[in-house]
Amino acid sequence: MNSRSLGVVAALILALGAGYWAGARKTRAGPGETVSGAAPAATADATAPKPRKLLYYRNPMGLADTSASPKKDSMGMDYIPVYEGEDEGVAPGEVKIGTEKVQKLGVRTEAATRRELVRQVTAAGRVEVDERRLHNVAPKFEGWVERLHVDATGQPVSRGQPLFEVYSPELVSAQREYVVAAKGLAALKDAGTEMQAGMRQLAEASLSRLSNWDISEEQIKALAGGGEARRTLSFRAPAGGVVMEKKAVAGMRFMPGEMLYQIADLSSVWVVADVFEQDIGLARVGAGATVRINAYPDKEFRGRVSYVYPTLKAETRTVPVRVELANPGMLLKPGMFAQVALAVGARADVLAVPLSAVIDSGTRRIVLVQTAPGRFAPREVKLGARSDAYVEVMEGVVAGDMVVVAANFLIDAESNLKAALGGLGGAAPAAADKAGVSHRATGTLDAVDPRSGSVTVSHGPVASLKWPAMTMDFILASPALANKLKPGSAVGIEFVERKPGEWVITRMEAAPAAAATVSPHRGH
Repeated sequence: MNSRSLGVVAALILALGAGYWAGARKTRAGPGETVSGAAPAATADATAPKPRKLLYYRNPMGLADTSASPKKDSMGMDYIPVYEGEDEGVAPGEVKIGTEKVQKLGVRTEAATRRELVRQVTAAGRVEVDERRLHNVAPKFEGWVERLHVDATGQPVSRGQPLFEVYSPELVSAQREYVVAAKGLAALKDAGTEMQAGMRQLAEASLSRLSNWDISEEQIKALAGGGEARRTLSFRAPAGGVVMEKKAVAGMRFMPGEMLYQIADLSSVWVVADVFEQDIGLARVGAGATVRINAYPDKEFRGRVSYVYPTLKAETRTVPVRVELANPGMLLKPGMFAQVALAVGARADVLAVPLSAVIDSGTRRIVLVQTAPGRFAPREVKLGARSDAYVEVMEGVVAGDMVVVAANFLIDAESNLKAALGGLGGAAPAAADKAGVSHRATGTLDAVDPRSGSVTVSHGPVASLKWPAMTMDFILASPALANKLKPGSAVGIEFVERKPGEWVITRMEAAPAAAATVSPHRGH
């Protein structure tokens, strides 16, 4: 090999070595350096669009209906695909509220749990005198009040205590008859038995008359013991208690049966509570009752239900319930206002939710169950017994379901709850029914099907529903609406949604041809 060939080989080797050194240096570039060759590939991988995951297809009209595969609705509109990250729809029968909106509404949830339901029926009442302990003092003879021993209302008296002195010609006459009969019996002690028996009957009749007039046994015995007839006699209290009413006045004349005193024994009283009609079925004779009086806020009085009255007060829709209770120290005064709590039977180990969780429409009862953050499913429930804060759920939820207990009505207002309730078997009766809302459009009558009572109309945009121009099928409210119209005619229509996805034309008439121009496509 000559020197020239050796030089060429050496130059090639140097060139290859320089290229290898430069390439290795660029590959090991620092943070501030650019690595040749690698950067374009990494950038291409980062900017390449990632395939989106298809979740499902949702109803184009916003109804609570989804599909796992592409399909069309009853009007021929394509269902809209929903991809991961843009899930704007909801699963069938669900309500979706944004997390931020949930926080603003103050939504709170609580788990449905098994518990014991204890309920008390509360009612307003009043203290009344026990009618069985009320006594009227009404003499059975005519006379005059000579002197009063008890002269004030509210004065306590004991049984047999003198109330007043009474003068009565009938009393004096009866006493004298007995005295005469007694003396005659003594004078005839040697006479025959028939005469003695007659005189003895006369004496006994006089004593019986005094006894029937409520003259005390003490006074009758004194008279029978040989005493003389007295001008006045003392009339005594028939029972102990408090003088509730006093009509007797010294010197007054009274007639037989006229009430002079009313005495009540207040050692035991009644509390008559007015229980509302819906709670009266829980009131039972013998049930315990707790009574509170405003005058004694630190005291509780306990008694028992003794009677449930058979009549209802139409003005207040309440039924009186009588509670008997002792009155130690005479603290309870007739006429006092009372707050009564009646103990009713408890239900043990039942599935219950808070009362605030139930939305009662009048025809059915709904609770909202949180299925995921921001997602709520309405459930129709069957309710049972109630307590003061909870209600038994017999059907509709299971233990552990998180039910909405606060802001559930706001969720109703802020969401398409009515559409979700449609999945339960019909539109929500509690909300305003959109079936009565009419919409108007103009377009072209494409076809009439007399057998099904439907028509095909290519109509323009419908602003009230935010629909674009489209061709769709309608049901005629009456076949007569299309009698004078032929396919190809320009028409103006008025229609309503009878149920989700079913649109019914209630009015259709010929319209100017210019108004019938629409885009020739079906669906959005």
